[in-house]
Amino acid sequence: MRILAVAPQPFFNWRGTPFSVYYRVLVSCELGHQVDVLTYGQGMDVEIEGCRIVRVPVFRFLGQVRAGPSALKLFLDIFMVLWTVGLLLRRRYDVVHAHEEAVFWCRWLKPVFRFRLVYDMHSSLPQQLKNFRFADFRLVHWIFEMLENSAVKAADAVLTICPALDNHAHRLTDQQHKVLLIENSLFEPVKLSETSAMAAVTVADRVMLEQVDDWLRARRASEIIVYAGTLESYQGVDALIECFALVARDRPEAGLLVIGGRPPQVKALRRIVDSLGLASHVFLAGQLTQADAQRLVAKSAACVSPRNSGDNTPLKIYQLMASGVPMIATRIDSHTQVLNDDIATLTGLSTRELADGMLEVLSQPERARAKADRARDWYQKHYSREVYVEKMRALFTLLS
Repeated sequence: MRILAVAPQPFFNWRGTPFSVYYRVLVSCELGHQVDVLTYGQGMDVEIEGCRIVRVPVFRFLGQVRAGPSALKLFLDIFMVLWTVGLLLRRRYDVVHAHEEAVFWCRWLKPVFRFRLVYDMHSSLPQQLKNFRFADFRLVHWIFEMLENSAVKAADAVLTICPALDNHAHRLTDQQHKVLLIENSLFEPVKLSETSAMAAVTVADRVMLEQVDDWLRARRASEIIVYAGTLESYQGVDALIECFALVARDRPEAGLLVIGGRPPQVKALRRIVDSLGLASHVFLAGQLTQADAQRLVAKSAACVSPRNSGDNTPLKIYQLMASGVPMIATRIDSHTQVLNDDIATLTGLSTRELADGMLEVLSQPERARAKADRARDWYQKHYSREVYVEKMRALFTLLS
């Protein structure tokens, strides 16, 4: 099949962390399909045999594309629409694989160009508007709900990434067979193009890594807990730092390494760290490459996900399951639809409960490692690469 993947995002972001669309494209090409990826101008190019990347203009002066809805994305999507039409006029595609909001314009192009439409539903967009408090008007939410309902009904296949989203999609259509759950469970190394690989790590990155390594060398790995991810409010990292004040009081040798976040977000967290007197216990590393983050997580006693809301399971949960690193996570739907008490340390959202969960893992390392071993076995059985590839095969069988 010839596939056009319309992905309104930086196809491979500037820190080397792949969006889940990367793995959809990678496996599609491995299964023998030809894929053109239409994406934003920002991002690093990757090398995938059978894949061609087409980018809209960069508009660097408008700043970086960030997670969640934004005015910049709305502006860039105007060009995504124009480029989509241009590609469809020049080439004959069997399938258009529309990621997130791209389905809103691809859905109307389908009857004109007569392609089969895949809606890659990484999230419920009306819910995203609420979570990010973007265009916080009831009318706007209602419009997006109508668009989402129409897109699900028009698509030949709908891909979801977690059970909660899968249930939501099933409620929107009578054609239950076309809704497929394919989790974002792959995280293998990505082959950057030569030019992008040279730009992936800066001098500032190397300096920061040296500082992180120096900080870690002054501590025992068995006392280090790592958070790796964004610093958006729903991640609960500010509450995590407040919790760690209780951990540090009971275990003065404990340390918390926080990886991720834009400079202004890191600066705001540093103020919290300083106000709580935790400067010697908490290290804020900022954004690191995927490979460096994985290396640091692997050296730690545990990794924590203090997320306080949401339904979508974070990619990092699958990485941690496969790595054998003990996990501490809040007991919310984002986590519990994949994790349970047998394979992770699940806690309540309160400061005391999350602190107790971290203390439990640090004080009972054998028990935590046993849970991590069971998590790794669970990953291999339900979310491994082999399972992912078979689910993608089922998608193409449905479309053929």
